[in-house]
Amino acid sequence: MRILLIGAGGQLGRQMLAQNQGHDIAPLLHQDLDITKFADVRAAVRAHRPDLVLNAAAFNDVDRAQSDPDAAFRGNALGPRNLSLAAAEAGAAVLHVSTDYVFDGQKTTPYHEYDQPAPLSHYGRSKCAGEVAVRELNPRHYVVRTAWVYETHGTNFPKSLYFLALKHKEVRVVSDVKGSPTSAVHLARSILCLIETGAFGTYHLAGAGEGASWFDLATHFFKALGIDTTVIPVPASEYPHPAPRPAYSVLRTIQDPQVLLPAWQDGVAEFARDIKTQFGDLAR
Repeated sequence: MRILLIGAGGQLGRQMLAQNQGHDIAPLLHQDLDITKFADVRAAVRAHRPDLVLNAAAFNDVDRAQSDPDAAFRGNALGPRNLSLAAAEAGAAVLHVSTDYVFDGQKTTPYHEYDQPAPLSHYGRSKCAGEVAVRELNPRHYVVRTAWVYETHGTNFPKSLYFLALKHKEVRVVSDVKGSPTSAVHLARSILCLIETGAFGTYHLAGAGEGASWFDLATHFFKALGIDTTVIPVPASEYPHPAPRPAYSVLRTIQDPQVLLPAWQDGVAEFARDIKTQFGDLAR
């Protein structure tokens, strides 16, 4: 399959390239293509002639989106709209990556694909609008919702924890926000499995299990690192943000075919192993 990969420099984009086996992937970075310009998107799709356009690009600064919603909607709604429309014109499918932030966090059990979105923030609204555009403009679509993505080369919470542990014997971590930590390695592999099915639709692809708080993630991560850094649970109110976040956004899947990722704990353990290899073993 020939894949035009948008956002190849991000966490997921890097892992799509690293985990790929057998597909012909044409990677584009942000500087290679401005997805908010339809003429440029159309030209890129026509030039590469893909079977699938995979959108791993996003405006993901949740707090800046709250003060600059137009920028968020351009990146997260207009861009996917352009990609979906250009793909449809070329007879190509589209895969668009979305987020758990399309939900309001009012449930106390994991969200599945048919739960009704109700975003709290401009970021969540922009991502939800992108989903709608993709579905409306290209019937051959995959919408993949995921959450709390991390990998060793990106900017993410587990990586920040690692560097905090270098400097502090204890860290304060939010314990009353719960989601689905997701390894970008596992996410990329699951997407590669999904696109082989040809079963278009909306999918939740996130670390399996009943979810975790940031505190749970930190505790498990430090244990996997083999260090005794103390993790102190604190409420989210201790770290206020401009943009509201869902307090509970654990994802599960009821789709068919059911594409399951490994348990979130497995992803964190693998990340701990990889980050020790890359940056050093804190347990020494």
